[in-house]
Amino acid sequence: MAKAIVGQKAPLFTLPASGGKEISLGDYAGRKVVLYFYPKDLTPACTQQSCDFRDANADFNNYNAIILGISIDKAATHDRFIAKYGLPFELLSDPDHKVCELYGVWQLKKLYGREYMGLVRSTFLIDEQGVLVREWRNIRVKGHVQAVLAAVSETN
Repeated sequence: MAKAIVGQKAPLFTLPASGGKEISLGDYAGRKVVLYFYPKDLTPACTQQSCDFRDANADFNNYNAIILGISIDKAATHDRFIAKYGLPFELLSDPDHKVCELYGVWQLKKLYGREYMGLVRSTFLIDEQGVLVREWRNIRVKGHVQAVLAAVSETN
């Protein structure tokens, strides 16, 4: 499979989703897709990020954009996360981090001097034709959703 490169077609994938479904990126042809990768359900920063996307969901919908979240958590954990915070979009499970690797977000990380492989918080904007048009890598949560929404509005 091809790697994600801005200006080229986004790599297609199919992953298990919340509610026992399978979701394919190709299901959203003709719509913009905001694809956000986050490290772990029910943790403070990931909860804030997901709730920020939740709170702006109607604004994204106004620009014909759908939000999809991806982490390596199991779909059952996603179900609890969605229920607890009322998330109106799908969360996809990538336990083997294959899609994370396609998008270059599965990387070597350091914490307290310890090195390990993990998911780096990142967001990608895919246009209606399936082209990757923007990427935000290793982001900070505060203000991020507003930056993504501004980019989505510019692609209208």
